[in-house]
Amino acid sequence: MTLTDHPENRLKDSASPYLRSASHQPIDWHEWGDAAFARAKAEDKPILLDIGAVWCHWCHVIDRESYENVEIAKIINEHFVPVKVDRDERPDVDSRYQSAISAISGQGGWPLTGFLLSDGKPFFGGTYFPPDDQMGRPGFRRVLLAVADSYRDKRAELERAANSLADAVSQAEIFAGARANFDLGVVEEQISSITKLFDIKNGGFGRAPKFPHASAIDLLLERYQQTKEKHLLAMAETTLEKMAGGGVYDQLGGGFHRYSVDERWLVPHFEKMSYDNSELLKNYLHGYQVTQNPFLRETAESILGWVNEDLSDQHNGGFYASQDADVSLDDDGDYFTWSLDELRAALLPEEARIMELYYDVEAHGEMHHDPAKNVLWIARDAAGIAEQLGLDEATVRIPIAKAKGKLLAARKPRPTPFIDKTMYASWNAMFVSAYLTAARVLGGSLGSDCRAFALKTLDRMLKEVWSESRGFGHRIGGPALEGSLDDQVFGVLALLDAYEATLDPRYFAAAQKTMDLAVVRYGDAEGGGFFDRPSDAAPMGGLDVRRKPFQDSPTPSANSVAAIALVRMHAFTGDDRYRAFAKKTLEAFAGIAPQYGLFAATYGLAATLFAHHPVQVVITGDSNDPAAQALEAAAHRVYRFGKSVLRVTGETSQLHLAGALKETLPHLPANKALAVVCSGNTCFPPTSDPKQLIALLENGATGAATS
Repeated sequence: MTLTDHPENRLKDSASPYLRSASHQPIDWHEWGDAAFARAKAEDKPILLDIGAVWCHWCHVIDRESYENVEIAKIINEHFVPVKVDRDERPDVDSRYQSAISAISGQGGWPLTGFLLSDGKPFFGGTYFPPDDQMGRPGFRRVLLAVADSYRDKRAELERAANSLADAVSQAEIFAGARANFDLGVVEEQISSITKLFDIKNGGFGRAPKFPHASAIDLLLERYQQTKEKHLLAMAETTLEKMAGGGVYDQLGGGFHRYSVDERWLVPHFEKMSYDNSELLKNYLHGYQVTQNPFLRETAESILGWVNEDLSDQHNGGFYASQDADVSLDDDGDYFTWSLDELRAALLPEEARIMELYYDVEAHGEMHHDPAKNVLWIARDAAGIAEQLGLDEATVRIPIAKAKGKLLAARKPRPTPFIDKTMYASWNAMFVSAYLTAARVLGGSLGSDCRAFALKTLDRMLKEVWSESRGFGHRIGGPALEGSLDDQVFGVLALLDAYEATLDPRYFAAAQKTMDLAVVRYGDAEGGGFFDRPSDAAPMGGLDVRRKPFQDSPTPSANSVAAIALVRMHAFTGDDRYRAFAKKTLEAFAGIAPQYGLFAATYGLAATLFAHHPVQVVITGDSNDPAAQALEAAAHRVYRFGKSVLRVTGETSQLHLAGALKETLPHLPANKALAVVCSGNTCFPPTSDPKQLIALLENGATGAATS
């Protein structure tokens, strides 16, 4: 039987585009679930587990080379029960097997290839296997047959290894022995670790491959606001500028690719992920607040432009999951890259001459699969090009702007990489928060549009994927999926951000309900911290170990985000339960947080917020009062992590306030433009001066005294 006349397999009806893309393969795939385990047990076969994603290049490669190969498929169908998992759809399954397979093979990533006993415990695995032996790596064909032989002849040995591995993963995933007293000194250690890893020449942290570390950038910016140590700001600003000028950023369409394969941010892995772009959007907005650097603002606006056009449902609300890197397996970012001839064909000769220098486009580009292809990156600024060509700077600036538009228009007709329009609650919540940040920082009509779309998305989430009894589910639309800890805690932050923007009590009520559910259903009352799955979830099957997510990988750590949400909730309610559980969560990881350094920067942000309390600003005055509007604009101009700005007018019906702010507010005249800044049990005297308000937010009491 050839591949083309093989009937579709049972993945054809899957909700996941990644699983549906394998429905034509001559393999008897199962989705993750009881049926696969029951069959493996009944037929006494091991399980072949393939975990991947629709945006993952090497997942498509192993699909074509092995899973579409009729001979390899025959071996799999004869000796295994094959199970395919979408890592975006089932992060709980992915995280556990990543941990286990990394322990076996020394590496994780996608595709993840695991061999499991019929009860789901892994005994062997790796990532990508070539179909045949090559470059010292065993071929998939040989691996499959060897595993089938071992399962038949050395079962007792495999079972011992699998049980031992499951126990080790179980211990590692709940961070046994990591508990210690809370110590704010962890932030010093993290800043020191981040500083040591900083690449002075290229920005970013560590060597190739280079990933953006959004929480680390926010931590540097917040720490700078506290200490005014210039090297902290230099690290953050250099990194933001170098990334935005590199090929890791889509210079024409906007938005960031997932990571750079080199130290200079030049050649990316071309997939674009929702969660990278939401967090980087916040970074660029925060960086702009601190520096007023227009390039950072332009980058933020460009991310918004791409998301609005390609990665969102503008009509109904909601953000899509990802954009693929490639159109086919024969290309590697061809949609995004340019040959010299392609560039010249799209532009006038005088424009091409400038853009070749601007984007460093040459006859021989950076792409190995097609040496003519160039990744676009900003190699020279307008002043440098003007000097090189003997022109004045203005004569160069105008063609650059025009040529960008022409190149984008020339790119549009190319076959476009697939966009996964699945919407996940946690990633949508992250973008809701990012868009509400954009609304505050950018202002104007763009800010208003961001605010409206964020609230439209959040309202859709509350309607379609939230319930009073279980909080947020994982997927908006399609068959229901149980929510994860990420879905709850990012959801709480989005709801609190929406409440701060609107003072609509229904957002606050949903935030508090979700936070309470998270503590009860996901929290570890005894040991502190949170598990990624609820205590009352249906058994997962397979490697059903309890897991407390701590590392920022690839999204901010759910436990650190939970601590941030608890601290913010305490600031609004004064309910000590929230602060106590935040402390217990921070203490659950205090013994190991310092050694994670850069990779637990969100923990550093949570520790900072817990120790210093969130800054809260209340601005009074009539809704159309220009003096009140000037105070509000000043409050939004300053970056402080976890800061809230509440705009109160005579019409404001119900406010959730606690501590000193609750006591101070009734004494302020409602119709007079004033700003009061509070943190914990301390409030500064009200001010009507925007400059003094900025000084207060940047420098605290010292700034107020010296302004």
